[in-house]
Amino acid sequence: MREDWDNKPLTIEVVEGCVPEIGRLLWQLEVTRERLKEKLVGLDQATLDFALPNENSIGTLLYHIAAIEMSWLYEEVVETTVFPPEVNELMCYDVRDDAGRLTVVNGRSLDQHLHTLDRTRHYLLTHFQQMDIANFRRVRQMENYSCTPEWVLHHLIQHEAEHRGQIMTIRTQAEQK
Repeated sequence: MREDWDNKPLTIEVVEGCVPEIGRLLWQLEVTRERLKEKLVGLDQATLDFALPNENSIGTLLYHIAAIEMSWLYEEVVETTVFPPEVNELMCYDVRDDAGRLTVVNGRSLDQHLHTLDRTRHYLLTHFQQMDIANFRRVRQMENYSCTPEWVLHHLIQHEAEHRGQIMTIRTQAEQK
């Protein structure tokens, strides 16, 4: 048995203050973020900014995680292309450069990245905690696809978990250099 599971109930919990079906996915999203943050403990600036040629740095990926979360929240869930000013202040870089690669985000401290991740998550949680189940499952029609806020949460969980693995690979490479 895994040591970190000893004496812990392995159940899905519910984020308080919202519809239980929504709260379960929000809890999963929060656990995903906790696991990401655990992997960032002790990260120094050199490791945060390290990147192999044609690859992303951890800092770039952390910014990307927050930016994509806000993009899906506002564009697909809220159905607007206009972000609130407080979100625009946090998301001060385009997600991608002219070549279609993630915009390089280096030189920001881990504390700055964690602040951005915490603030953007606050906006997402606040919005979803106020949502009713009908709106949560209402299909949003985009230009080339459709989605529900329920699917958006599923996607964001997957997105962050996949980048967490990438971040751990980059950290291992940086710490071996």
